Amino acid sequence: MDSAITKEGGNVGAVLTDAERGNWQFDWMCEQWSEEAVDFCRKKLEHDGIEHIQDGTKIENGVIVPQMIPIKHGITNEVLRKIVGDPENIEEAQGNLLLNEGIQRLMDMTMIATVTSNQVAGNPWSNTNAYIGVGDTATAEAATQTELQATAAAANRFYKVMSATYPIRTNQSVDFRADFTSTEANFAWQEWTVAAGATTASGAGFITGTINLNRKVQSLGTKSTGTWTMTGTVTIS
Repeated sequence: MDSAITKEGGNVGAVLTDAERGNWQFDWMCEQWSEEAVDFCRKKLEHDGIEHIQDGTKIENGVIVPQMIPIKHGITNEVLRKIVGDPENIEEAQGNLLLNEGIQRLMDMTMIATVTSNQVAGNPWSNTNAYIGVGDTATAEAATQTELQATAAAANRFYKVMSATYPIRTNQSVDFRADFTSTEANFAWQEWTVAAGATTASGAGFITGTINLNRKVQSLGTKSTGTWTMTGTVTIS
């Protein structure tokens, strides 16, 4: 495919056509299990003598270890799939807005940390350092935003650490996934984001994000209990 070649001041550049530009696509799926399904699993686990299950991972003394939660707190999607099967309801959404700070962090991560602070690629979206955040505010997306727009309170927004094996890359796609269990994020889901790093409580969840990759606004329903699992798939081509 032809590109226009220009030369000014000793610099040579290629002017790309629309067909030569890369595509970025973000697809979302919210799987919803009722508290009845959660309670069925809980009783089955109790019968089998299981009191705790893994809900993501965390770092202790520099080592990645499983993060365990009591089953009375909630049941993860992995356990639900094994015991009761598919979710009762699925909400899907496409698209999002990449935020400026997320784009800048992506660029930082392609460079070696050397001269300036702008070149430090810390807090990548890794298993122990990536979170999905959801909130109850439908304020329109803007690239300059650096946070969910919902009130910074547990009744309005919540960031949750990745499920145990996420994010996962397959070819040019990356999946992010987090479980919001019975006592977490019980409000109207109107917005969501993928964030890197935690400022408080680097464990199950927190309410203040750090570097947000994107923000999407769309109603997914109102969570009152049960387990809702959010999966975001990024495809670059």
